[in-house]
Amino acid sequence: MTEPLFNWLNHRASGVLLHPTSLPGDYGIGTLNDHCIDFIDFLAHAGFKYWQICPLGPTGFGDSPYQSFSSFAGNPYLISLRELHAKDLLDKQILEDLSSLPQSFVDYGALYNTKWPVLDAVYEAFVNSGKKIRPYGSFTAFKKRHQKWLEPFAYFQTLKKHFDGKPWYQWPKEYLYFEKARKGPLRKELERDVDAQKFFQYLFYGQWGKIRDHAKLRNIQIIGDIPIFVALDSADVWQNQQFFQLNPETGEPIAVAGCPPDYFSKDGQLWGNPLYDWSALKADGYTWWIDRLKAIFEMHDVVRIDHFLGFDSYWKIPYGSKTARKGKWINGPGIDFFKAVKKKIKNCKLIAEDLGKLTDSVRKLRIDTGLPGMSILQFAFGGEGNNYYLPHNLNSNTVLYPGTHDNDTSLGWYNTVDEKTQDRVRRYFEVSGDNIGWDLIRASYKSVANLAIIPMQDLMSLGSEARFNTPGEAQGNWQWRYQAEQLKSLKGGTSDYLRTLAQLYYREGAPAVNADKD
Repeated sequence: MTEPLFNWLNHRASGVLLHPTSLPGDYGIGTLNDHCIDFIDFLAHAGFKYWQICPLGPTGFGDSPYQSFSSFAGNPYLISLRELHAKDLLDKQILEDLSSLPQSFVDYGALYNTKWPVLDAVYEAFVNSGKKIRPYGSFTAFKKRHQKWLEPFAYFQTLKKHFDGKPWYQWPKEYLYFEKARKGPLRKELERDVDAQKFFQYLFYGQWGKIRDHAKLRNIQIIGDIPIFVALDSADVWQNQQFFQLNPETGEPIAVAGCPPDYFSKDGQLWGNPLYDWSALKADGYTWWIDRLKAIFEMHDVVRIDHFLGFDSYWKIPYGSKTARKGKWINGPGIDFFKAVKKKIKNCKLIAEDLGKLTDSVRKLRIDTGLPGMSILQFAFGGEGNNYYLPHNLNSNTVLYPGTHDNDTSLGWYNTVDEKTQDRVRRYFEVSGDNIGWDLIRASYKSVANLAIIPMQDLMSLGSEARFNTPGEAQGNWQWRYQAEQLKSLKGGTSDYLRTLAQLYYREGAPAVNADKD
């Protein structure tokens, strides 16, 4: 039997799923501040070894971290303003003005109107001071190091604002292509704003670097997330149109991504992302994809690839379609892509999000790559005992979740499913169902899956009011935040119990015994 390309999940451990926007704080959104440090300390004390997050990129309309303006940039909303005040770059009165933003959820509209002017004022203060920000390092050196993606991204963001927020393919023709646009008269005219966008990235990377250092100190590895597809209206596509299936005259897609009709959706799902020109990417040695992965591995220890199925085959929908009904399956790059990645990236720790309808070819691709797949306990109780997600059907090379960012909390899920499903859950785990959230947590720890990831909401025994995202609903997502008191209440008895579970079920990061290689 041929050895798999990757075989990194050879130990048992547990982790917590929490996006940084959900951290507590005074200024409208979770940021990279002391609350983030406090959360990492909690993870370490409770015996966790991993912290999983959603993509960190800058978001646009809809606020989804899975529809970002860049695969390489960070979200400036996550920048800690309190830290900038401590560095004399921000007046205390401005912080007090921002304290009117809600603390219990993220109001993205209010945040957009308030935080950007504050960050702009910080840039002015920095330029006027002429000082280096310790410990972020040299701004000049940062710009030089990240020039390949930073210049296109900063110019993209500035042009987008200049053209009243329109997507790049609706800009004047002379600005439809990055290489041509950078030679246009607006580049010099907008120099100050372009530099400010670069400065925001400098702040983000500087603060994220401090968080990464603290996580390493506490022996916590961070699991990042990378969508297989990128947003059409992004610096990624604007700069690299040759690698996407686009109309060369207009920049609009020829076809878009989605998935066909199924049991859950009679019209399928129309995502609207542009499709890759995999032949062009292959001819270039998959350089853009490898650069993308290298960049995210600089910021994380492990990376989950969202929609792994698309590397095997993808649903191609003609551009302009109203639903995803009309389309056809097209072969993806398959194992060839992962062989190229293996050659270029050492110690490449990927997780395959292989949820959904798994064909034999998808299963083979995951086995050949050796990447751990995913299993969701909330999906395990439909059908019979052969359900793929039931714990007795799992293998060790798996990341098991009670639910993910797209699911309801365990408590919310159990309270809304039908009585037949509830009965199956109770009988399977031999529990009363009175404390179902912790029943699923214990089941995750007990399972053969080498890695168990628990949503923060489940640790706090929260219901549907704490759901982070509901797929298919355009409003009200990505807003949930916890309060500092809620984390404090987990310290002591709960964190001690979690550490005991980690010890009891051998989830302390040590090599697994007789780990299979599926």
